Amino acid sequence: MHQQNTRRQRTAGGFTAALLLASGFVHAAQVRASAPTAEMMAPIDGIVAFMTQLPPAAHADVFVGGADLVIVENFPPYLFRGAGAAALWEQGFRQHIAAEEDSGLAVKFGPARDFSITGDRAYFCLPTTWTGLTHGRPFEEHGAWAFVVQHGAHGWRILAYGWGETAHAEPAP
Repeated sequence: MHQQNTRRQRTAGGFTAALLLASGFVHAAQVRASAPTAEMMAPIDGIVAFMTQLPPAAHADVFVGGADLVIVENFPPYLFRGAGAAALWEQGFRQHIAAEEDSGLAVKFGPARDFSITGDRAYFCLPTTWTGLTHGRPFEEHGAWAFVVQHGAHGWRILAYGWGETAHAEPAP
């Protein structure tokens, strides 16, 4: 009886070790899939490039077309949605930058959080730090930038995003 239990334990132990090893590979695959891919980040990189450079004759080509686009921002009219949302957002952003006299904008992202993907859509939130000058003074703004990106004929595009500031610092003049 004791000999059988030892054999069962060894067999079970070997099975358990194999299972743990296999689950390590599965977990490693999940870790690799726990963040947006470079392709999913491409439209986010594109919107950052647009926002930091604001090319006069160019438009942000990172959004899905059509009536499904939704953007929530901290400048008027705050909610941009539908077929004209991208153009209205761009106009609002340019006005916001001009009114604040923002320049030298730069962004840094923390690791993506709450990443999930279903079908042709992915959701993730990026801890974000914006820096630059506002009215000639340095500023640092921290926030969370949540995205829904959708894959289509033109690759991944932004279907929706929401910006929320969590901290803002400007040294006194």
